Amino acid sequence: MLIKHEESGNKGSFIAEEEGKQIGIMTYSQAGPGKIIIDHTEVDPDEKGKGIGHLLLNKAVEHARANNLKIMPLCPFAKASFDRDVNIRDVLF
Repeated sequence: MLIKHEESGNKGSFIAEEEGKQIGIMTYSQAGPGKIIIDHTEVDPDEKGKGIGHLLLNKAVEHARANNLKIMPLCPFAKASFDRDVNIRDVLF
């Protein structure tokens, strides 16, 4: 599985691909300097339960750490993940 990061203007996404097919996506918007808002996470129904959403979130957290960003999780999946995992809260806004 490959996870790509794409940015366009003030929006971005982390895209999970397998065999050239998109199987998951997490989107975000920049919300001023040093902050991004995760607004949507979606995984292909055939791929649910495989941890793809968590892989996407981990990439977002890595990106935030590398770029000194804070994350505001408006997406219910991302919010629940931050609530459960204390190890990623260093990037929580």
